Amino acid sequence: MENISMIIGGKPVAAATTFPVINPATGSTFATAAAGDASHVDAAVAAAQAAFPEWSSTPDAERQRLLHAIGASLEANMPALMELVTKETGKPLNGLNGVGAGMEVGGSIAWTHVTADLSLPVEVIQDNEVARVEVHRKPLGVVGSITPWNWPLMIAVWHVIPALRAGNTVVIKPSEMTPVATARFVEIANGILPPGVLNLVTGAPGSDVGPTMARHPGIAKIVFTGSTRTGRKIMENASGNLKRLTLELGGNDAGIVLADVDPKAVAAKLFGVAFHNNGQTCASLKRLYVHESIYEELCAELAKLAKATVVGDGLNHDTQLGPVQNKAQLAIVEELAADALAHGARFLSGGHVRAGSGYFYEPTVVADITDGIRLVDEEPFGPILPVIKYSDIDDVIRRANDNPSGLGGSIWSNDLAKAARLALRLECGTAWVNEHGAIQPDAPFGGVKQSGIGVEFGRYGLEEYTSIQTLKIMKA
Repeated sequence: MENISMIIGGKPVAAATTFPVINPATGSTFATAAAGDASHVDAAVAAAQAAFPEWSSTPDAERQRLLHAIGASLEANMPALMELVTKETGKPLNGLNGVGAGMEVGGSIAWTHVTADLSLPVEVIQDNEVARVEVHRKPLGVVGSITPWNWPLMIAVWHVIPALRAGNTVVIKPSEMTPVATARFVEIANGILPPGVLNLVTGAPGSDVGPTMARHPGIAKIVFTGSTRTGRKIMENASGNLKRLTLELGGNDAGIVLADVDPKAVAAKLFGVAFHNNGQTCASLKRLYVHESIYEELCAELAKLAKATVVGDGLNHDTQLGPVQNKAQLAIVEELAADALAHGARFLSGGHVRAGSGYFYEPTVVADITDGIRLVDEEPFGPILPVIKYSDIDDVIRRANDNPSGLGGSIWSNDLAKAARLALRLECGTAWVNEHGAIQPDAPFGGVKQSGIGVEFGRYGLEEYTSIQTLKIMKA
C-alpha cells in the first residue's frame, strides 16, 4: 500500500497520523497520506518564502528550462501516473471518447510545456524626449494552491506551473480524496527544482490545512478550483491580508440545440461532452435544451448511447465510464434523481446505483423535466443529464442565463453565424459552437457570476500570478 508523505523544503515530511485514500471502484483503501495540520502549513510557507528571493531572480530562460524538464519527467512517468489517477479518481485509463487518465496525464504534460514557453515582456507605454514609462510584471511571492478531486493532477499543473513560470513559489494542498498523483507530481518536480520552490501539505477530511492557507499572512495569492460554497469561504478567509484570488468554481452549463440539427448526427458528441468523466467536470454539459421539433428523437438517441456505455473499473481498458469518485457525491446524484422522479420526470436510461462494490451509477438520461426542478437548477456533478424541451429561442436563452452559475455554455446548429450570435448572448466565461468544454492552454478560461473570479491559461492566466509595477524615468 502506498504511503504519501508531505514535501516541505524539498524533503519528505511525515505527520503524527495518516488518513486513507479510497479507490472508488472498490470502496477500499489503496493508499494512506500524512494528516498535516496548521504547523505544517507554517513550515511550508516558511520554506517557500525562503526560496522565493533566489527563484524570483533566476534568469527567465533557466526557469523555462526547468519547467520543460518537469514536463519531460512527467512524460517519462506517464504510465505510472495514469494508474494512480485511475485508482484515486475512478476515471478509466482510456475513457469515453478518449477522456480518461491518459488524457489527464497527457494534458498535464502539454500544459506544462506550453506554459513554460509563455512570457510577459516589459510593456513600453511612452518613450519620448520627456520620459520613458514601462510596465513590469513582478511575481507576488508565495502562492497557495488548493485543488479538487475530479482532475487532480491536471488541475495541480494548471495552478503550479504558471505560478512558477511567473517567479512565485508554491504551497499546494490536494483534495483529501485524491492526493496520490499530485504527491507524485510534486516529488518529480522536487527532483528538478531548488528546495522550497514547490511544497506539498496534505490534510485529512475536515482538517484546518485549507482554511489555514487561506488565512495565512505569508501567502500572497490563493488559486482554488472547486465548489462555489468553498470558494466563498476561501474569499472570506483571504480578506485578512487582501490576498489575490483566482477561483474557478462550480458550473451548471447549458447547451442549446437548434431545430436545424440532425439528432442522429449530433447525439454522440452531445453524449460525450455531458458524460465524460461521469459528468464530473466543471465545464461539462449539465443542462441540455432541445427544440421541440427534434426533442423526442434526440432523447431516444441519447438514451440508446447511455444504455450501450461500458461502465466498470477504470483499470480495464474497455471501460468507458468508471465510478462516481466518492460516496458523498453519489448520494447527491441519487437525491437529485429521486427529486426529479417525484416531479414526474421520465427516466429514459439508468436511474440506479449499480449493485456490488464501488460507487457506480448508471448513465442516466432524464426527459420531461424543466427549470425549477433541482436536477436542472443545481449542478449534479455525476452521470445524469436532464433534457429540457423549448420552442422559442429568446425564451430559452433567458432560461439558460437564469442560473447563478456562469462557467460555460454552448449552441448547436448548422448555421454557424447564427449560432455565434446566440453564443455571445450566453452569460458565461466560455461559449462554444457545436462543442462544449473544450479548453486549451493558450486561451483564457474562467467563470462569471458565481462560477468564479479571474481566468487561467495563456498570457491572461499568467498575468494573474503577477503584480504590475509602473516605472517612469524622467529625461527632461
